[in-house]
Amino acid sequence: MGMRSVVSSSGVRRLMEGGGRSTVSGLRYFTDDKGRILSEEERAKETVYIQKMERERMEKARLKAEKERAEREKADKKAEEEAHKS
Repeated sequence: MGMRSVVSSSGVRRLMEGGGRSTVSGLRYFTDDKGRILSEEERAKETVYIQKMERERMEKARLKAEKERAEREKADKKAEEEAHKS
């Protein structure tokens, strides 16, 4: 019994210290909003949904980075052209 409390308190401590999203999503796998335990099928569906959302977030961030890089290159070219004109 003592071992169980050490394990669970370390998990809570990691969560409170900001141990990462994986810890939070790992806890979400076991219960829903009402506190009931999810079935394996429900956990699998949730896992797929979480992965889909993470892929979409990563794609959005990648597109934003590409857009910023293109704008920066365009500004650099414009600055070089103005420097050569002078």
